[in-house]
Amino acid sequence: MAACRVCDLRVLVAIVCGLLTAVTLGLTIWMAVKILTATPSSSGRPFKGDCRNGGTWQNGTCLCTENWKGLRCTIINFCENSTSGGFTFDNISVGRYGPSLEKCDKDTLNAGSPRATRLCNLTEDGEIELQNATIANCNTNLETLEKELNDSSANASAISGQVLILTSNSENLKPQNITSATKVVGQILNITTNDSSQAKIDAVATVSQLLDANEGNFQKAVAEDEQAFSMLVTQMETYSWSLGNNSVVNPNIAIQSVSLHPEDTGGSTGVLFTVDKGASDSLVSGSTSVELNKDGVHPNKTTELQIWLNTPKINATSYGFIVYQNSKLFPSKIFKSTSNYSIRVVSSTANNTGNNQNTSVQMAFRKQYTEKKLQSFACVYWNFTKKDWDTDGCFKDGNKDEVLYCRCNHTTNFAVLMSFTEANYPGLNELTTVGCALSITGLILTIIFQIVTRKVRKTSVTWVLVSLCTSMLIFNLLFVTGIENKNKDKNSTDENNEIPQKIPPNRLCTAVAILLHYFLLAMFTWTGVSAVQLYFLLIRTMKPLPQRFTLYMSLIGWGVPALMVAMTVGIIFSQDSSEWDLNYRQEKICWLALPKENEFEKSPFLWSLILPVAIILTNNVVLYIIIIVKVVWKNDQNLTSTKKVSLLKKVFSTLSIAVIFGITWILGFVMLSHDEKFKEALSYIFCIFNTTQGLQIFILYTVRTKIFQNEAAKMLKLLSSSADRVKFLPSKTGMRLRARMYNMLSSFPALNERFRLLEPAVVTEEMTLSESDPTSISI
Repeated sequence: MAACRVCDLRVLVAIVCGLLTAVTLGLTIWMAVKILTATPSSSGRPFKGDCRNGGTWQNGTCLCTENWKGLRCTIINFCENSTSGGFTFDNISVGRYGPSLEKCDKDTLNAGSPRATRLCNLTEDGEIELQNATIANCNTNLETLEKELNDSSANASAISGQVLILTSNSENLKPQNITSATKVVGQILNITTNDSSQAKIDAVATVSQLLDANEGNFQKAVAEDEQAFSMLVTQMETYSWSLGNNSVVNPNIAIQSVSLHPEDTGGSTGVLFTVDKGASDSLVSGSTSVELNKDGVHPNKTTELQIWLNTPKINATSYGFIVYQNSKLFPSKIFKSTSNYSIRVVSSTANNTGNNQNTSVQMAFRKQYTEKKLQSFACVYWNFTKKDWDTDGCFKDGNKDEVLYCRCNHTTNFAVLMSFTEANYPGLNELTTVGCALSITGLILTIIFQIVTRKVRKTSVTWVLVSLCTSMLIFNLLFVTGIENKNKDKNSTDENNEIPQKIPPNRLCTAVAILLHYFLLAMFTWTGVSAVQLYFLLIRTMKPLPQRFTLYMSLIGWGVPALMVAMTVGIIFSQDSSEWDLNYRQEKICWLALPKENEFEKSPFLWSLILPVAIILTNNVVLYIIIIVKVVWKNDQNLTSTKKVSLLKKVFSTLSIAVIFGITWILGFVMLSHDEKFKEALSYIFCIFNTTQGLQIFILYTVRTKIFQNEAAKMLKLLSSSADRVKFLPSKTGMRLRARMYNMLSSFPALNERFRLLEPAVVTEEMTLSESDPTSISI
C-alpha cells in the first residue's frame, strides 16, 4: 500500500513538472516564432525588426541613423572618404561639415584642431556632392577670433568660416571654446551689412555644430556666461524673419522666413509652419514648409511639429520660424529630465515692434520616444525675464494619435515638456510577476527543506545552496515589492498645464536600489562559489576541499558584493554629494542608473554590475563545460559507472548544473544588442527562464530527492486517509500506467547525500554515476 502511495506521488510530481515545462517551452517557442517569422505587409512598407544599418522602429517606420535613409535604412546618406586640397576626410553625413584628419601642429596656437573642413550636401537634383575644402588658419583660435571681430575692419565672412572649421569637431569642444564661439556667432548675426549674408549662414551652421557638443561641457559654458547664450537666441529670432521667403536648414537647426505683401495681410487667416519627419533625427533629412491662408494646425502621419500664427492679429509683414533639435540653448533650472531625451524647441517671431499679446498661436508636437508611455506634458514658452520655461498664456489642447496640441496667446520660443513611464513589451510585467512569485515560493521551500531535514539526511547544512537561495530570495522579494519609486506619481497630474516637476527625493528608494545591487551581485557570486565547489568535488576527486573552505567561500560570497557596492556608492558620492542618489539610481525605479549616451565606459552600471557579472558567468561557463564533458557526458566502456547511464539522466544532470550556475543569464548580455527584432524575442525568453530560476532549483534539488518524496507521501497519505478512508483498488490499466510512470521517474538522476559541503570528501572514479551525479551534490 505504501508503494502505491509513493507511486501516486511520483505520478503527481511528473504531471506537475510536465505541465510547467510544457507551458514554459510553449510560451517561449510561441513568442519567438511570432516575432522572428513576421513578414512584411503586402504594401511593401517596412515592418518591425526590418530596419537595417542601425535603424530603429518608431511611429510605424524605420528611423535611420544620419548616414542612411530609405524605408529600411538601406540608401547611403553620406559622402565617402575623400581628399581635397591635400587633406583627407572620413565619411561625412549629408548636411554636415567634416573635419580633416590632418591637425594643426603642436607648436601652433590652434594645436590639435582640424586644418580644414568640407561640406557634404545635396544638389537640387537630390544627388550627394562634396564641396571643396575650406582651409583653417592654425595660428588663430576661437578666443583670438572673438577679439578680431571687435575691429570694424574685420572680415565677417572670413571669421565666420574660421569659426565653422574650429567647431566642426564638436565632441572635443571645451566649455571655453563653446562660450567663445557663441559670442562670435552672436556678433556676426547682429551685423546688418549686405556682404554678411554668407557669414550669417555659416554662423547658423556653427550653432548647429555647437548643439552637438557634450552636454556637460555645454552646461558649464552656459553657467559661466549665460548672457551670451541669451543674446544668441535673441539674434537668431531677429535673423529668422529677415530671410525673405528663404530657409536655412542644418542637422540641428532649421530657419524659415515668410514675407507677406500688404495686399496679402488683410485676407490671410494665418501662416502655418510645418516640419515633416525624415529618415533620421537630423533636420536635413526631413523638410520644412510654410503655407498661407490656413485656419489652424492640421498634422498628418509625417508631421513632426506644426505652429500656426493668426496673422491678422499680429499685423506684421515678415514672420520667422526656428526649430532647435534640442534645448541646450534653453538651460532650465525648473525642469530637469533624467530620461535622456531631447526637447525640440520651435520659435515664431514677427518684424513688428509690439509684444504680440492676445495673439492666437496653435502648435502640434508629435510625441517622440514611442517606446515610452507618456505620463504628463506641459505647453511652455521661454521666459527671457525668468530665464526659464513658463506656462503663462499657454494652454493644453489635449493629445490624439501620438500628437500633443498646445495654444498660446503670444509669440516666442515654445516647447513641450514631457515626463514618461517605460512601456514594456505586452505581457512582460505579468510574466515577471508570476515568475518571481513562483521562485519566491520555491526558494522558501528549498531553504526550509535544507535546514529541517539536516538530521534526517545525516549531513551538515548545505551552506552554499542555502546561501544562493537566500540571496536570490531576498532579491526577488525586493524586486517585486520595492522596485517602483513610490514618489513617481506625485506632481504628475495631467489635468492642468503644469511643468512636470522633479520627483521628490526618496531615500528609501535609494536604499532599495543599494540592496538590490548587493543581493544581485551576491547571487551571482554564490553561483561562482557553487561552480568552484562542484569542480573540486567532481574533477579534483582525489584531493580534499581546501581547509576552511566554507569560511573563505562565505567571506567571498557575502563580502565581495558588499565591497563592490560600498566602493560604487563612495565614488559616486565623492563626485557629487548633492545629487549622488540620482547618479547612482534611476529616478522612477529603484535600480541602477542607466549609462548616459556616449558615456557608457564611465558608467557605474558597467563597472559595478556588468563587468563583475560577466567575469563570474565566464568562469561558470568554463567550469560548466569541463564538468559536463569530463563527468556527465563521459562514456568510458571500462567503467561500469558510465555504461548504464541513460540519455535522459544525462540531460537532467546537464540542466541541473546549468540552473545552479546561472547559465541562462547570458541571455541578458545578448539583449544588449541594438537589434530590436531579437531583443524583443529574447526579452520573453530571458524573463521566463530567469524569473523562474528559484522554481527550477526547487524542482531539481528538492522535489526530486527521495527524502522529500517520502515525506510528501506521508503527508499525502495522512490527508488522504483523513478525507476518505475507503479506497477502491486501482484497475489493471491504472496499475500499468503507474508502473510506467514509476519506471520513467526512477530513470531520472536521484539526489543522494553522499557528499557534504562542510567536510572534505574523496570521490573515486569507480563510483557509479548515480552516486556521483552532479545534481546529488549538496551545493
